[in-house]
Amino acid sequence: MIALYPGTFDPITKGHADIARRAAKLFDRVIVAVAKNTGKKTLFSLAERMAMSLAVLDKNDRLEVRPFNSLVTTLAEEQGANVIIRGIRAVSDFDYEFQMAGMNRQLSQKVETVFLTPTESLAFISSSLVCEIASYQGDVGRFVDEPVQRALKQKFSPGTGRIRADTKGNSD
Repeated sequence: MIALYPGTFDPITKGHADIARRAAKLFDRVIVAVAKNTGKKTLFSLAERMAMSLAVLDKNDRLEVRPFNSLVTTLAEEQGANVIIRGIRAVSDFDYEFQMAGMNRQLSQKVETVFLTPTESLAFISSSLVCEIASYQGDVGRFVDEPVQRALKQKFSPGTGRIRADTKGNSD
C-alpha cells in the first residue's frame, strides 16, 4: 500500500519527519511530496526544501521525496497511492484538514485521507514558528534537524531578523 504525505515543508520540521517515519511503519511506501506552487510565499525554494527533506529522511528506504505541482489527488493516482497522510497538531488544524479531506474525496474516490498526530513532544512545532525564531537567531535545534538548522542560519542575517537578499526563496 502506497501513501502520499504532501506539504510545503518550508522547512521540514522534526514534527513532519516524525509523521513521515511513523507513516512508513504503516505503509509499504510513503511518498513525501514537496509542493512546488502552493499559493504560499515560501522562505525556501523548491530545490532547497527538497534538499532538506532528502537530508532529513534519507535513512529510511520506505520513504521517497519528490516534488509536485498538481492536485494532490492527481499525484496520488499517478503514483498509485491510495492514501493521503495529513498531520494534525491540534484541534485548530482539524477543521481545515477535514474540509480538505472532503474535497479530495470529491476529486477522487480512489484515495482515502488518514490523519496522524505527531509525537506529543513535537505537537507544538510549526514551520512558521521555527522560521520566526530563526529570524532572530534563536536556537531551533530542538525543532529541526541539523541540515535544516544550517539552512536557516544561512537564510537569515545575524541581528536583523531579515532574510539576506542573496538567499530569498520562492524562486520556484
